[in-house]
Amino acid sequence: MFQKEAYTGTLEENYELVLAQLKALIAGESDLIANLSNASALLNVFLEEINWVGFYLVKNNQLVLGPFQGLPACIRIPFDKGVCGYVATTKQTALVQNVHEFVDHIACDSATNSEIVVPIIKDNELMGVLDIDSPLLNRFSKTDQHYLEKFVQILVESLI
Repeated sequence: MFQKEAYTGTLEENYELVLAQLKALIAGESDLIANLSNASALLNVFLEEINWVGFYLVKNNQLVLGPFQGLPACIRIPFDKGVCGYVATTKQTALVQNVHEFVDHIACDSATNSEIVVPIIKDNELMGVLDIDSPLLNRFSKTDQHYLEKFVQILVESLI
């Protein structure tokens, strides 16, 4: 059973706790949708000042909405559009402090001002992306990036 923890340590300590919680949540479970659903819920509980967190999965050379927490979202994102498409194309994390300055940004939620997107890659193949939006400018840091990349790697390792 999951219990919400009090995240009262440093940012790094709190992320380490979240990584341990993720490992416990997905232990012994290989179903992608189940694990991504719990992962998005965990991040939604942990991360402050966000308005959307979820996954887009690769299907037919585009990103298709997967498990998420937040307002209803764009269902399909072409690889040549938005921050998610950029990450799908480059296979590199994008840390965008002001989405209004990002060419081709897709405004699924007009309240979003910053965004971080992490690619999900297994055996050099893009499987999807983790997308997190915030209503604040400059919400995400390099520390967030570091730990969210670790978070995604734990998910990748759970996939068969």
